[in-house]
Amino acid sequence: MNWITAIGLLAATLTTVSFLPQVIKILKTKHTKDISLLMYGIFATGVFLWLIYGILLKELPIIIGNVIAFILVLIVLILKIRYG
Repeated sequence: MNWITAIGLLAATLTTVSFLPQVIKILKTKHTKDISLLMYGIFATGVFLWLIYGILLKELPIIIGNVIAFILVLIVLILKIRYG
């Protein structure tokens, strides 16, 4: 693995892991009133497009980061709709 790929993997890890506290908090409190459904919807669309972009370029850091981020964002969206 070269250093450019390592930077990409680190960036993908950090930006993806940043969603975990939100998911955990929602699961514990079942409170989503202050979360914007529109913002998360737009963000999910952007993450999905980044995933497609990564697949087309065959760039593993972009693919891995965005697959995991998309799953976490979908969890937040589902919980927002459920507990909304």
